[in-house]
Amino acid sequence: MKTKSLFLTLLALVVATGLTAKVKKIGMIGLDTSHSIAFVKSFNDKSGPHAGLGEYRVVAAYPHGSYTIPSSYERIPAYTDSVKKYGVEIVGSIDDLLKQVDYVLLETNDGNMHLEQAAQVMKAGKPMFIDKPIAGHLNEAIAIFELSKKYNVPLFSSSSLRYTAATQEIHNGKYGEVIGADSYGPDNSEPSHGDFTWYGIHAVEALYAVMGTGCKEVSCASVPGTEVATGIWEGDRIGTFRANVKAKYVFGGTVFTKEGAFQMGSEIPYEALLQRIIGFFDTGVVPVTPQETIEIFTFMEAASVSKARGGVPVMMSEVYEKASREAQEILKKY
Repeated sequence: MKTKSLFLTLLALVVATGLTAKVKKIGMIGLDTSHSIAFVKSFNDKSGPHAGLGEYRVVAAYPHGSYTIPSSYERIPAYTDSVKKYGVEIVGSIDDLLKQVDYVLLETNDGNMHLEQAAQVMKAGKPMFIDKPIAGHLNEAIAIFELSKKYNVPLFSSSSLRYTAATQEIHNGKYGEVIGADSYGPDNSEPSHGDFTWYGIHAVEALYAVMGTGCKEVSCASVPGTEVATGIWEGDRIGTFRANVKAKYVFGGTVFTKEGAFQMGSEIPYEALLQRIIGFFDTGVVPVTPQETIEIFTFMEAASVSKARGGVPVMMSEVYEKASREAQEILKKY
């Protein structure tokens, strides 16, 4: 009996050790966005549809998070309590977090904090997903990717709206070459961020998912409650983003090919985004290139400049070159 009991004890230890070794440890920075709760649940609650995320777990989180945006920092106490229920340890600093994890989800809602926080992660050599917006402004977005190259640490950023089923079908060529697209969505602004960056980025990202890179110039028409940014792409293609403030909270759009007009997706597919994130963690291959994310931010910045100039067309190259010079100054601190 003693031998059998010892055997069962050793077997249980081996099984437990094996399961522990399989866990791929994710750390989360920022508990001030609804994405934090949704993502933790998806990774740590392995029942139902969440089983497809493998052995990844969010094991630790650093709550901050914005210190200056009330709609963000007021969420932190309740969101902290929520993630604890899924077995997440709350730590007091990013340094403490990085000692416990292999990968990082940077979820801080305030894009102006991302450069400082991401720099700490990159110095530690941890692969990272940075939730939208990757930064508050184009210059810091460029700086983040420059640091990624400096430290040879891969990262990417994306809105989940890129991964709706209908949008991905179009992206993958189901209806042929895209010759134009109109995307729309809500644009609740935040004064500390560039135009469209705080929330309009969702629908701008969807526009880029179907149009791809290659926008040359942008003009922006603006009236109270609505702004329309029109981009001209290489190959004489036109893409637009309609930012709605007064209209109903809804996403969508129409894509044009030689075969006809097709509707983009409108759902918010968190699970599809998380599948891309773990694929990136597994392989180190980014599903959205730095060049595309930077162009998305250049598009939004160019629209803002156009609006300030009365709606005249603004060259993307002008906006990027200015921001790139500013990024080099910012990088002197890092």
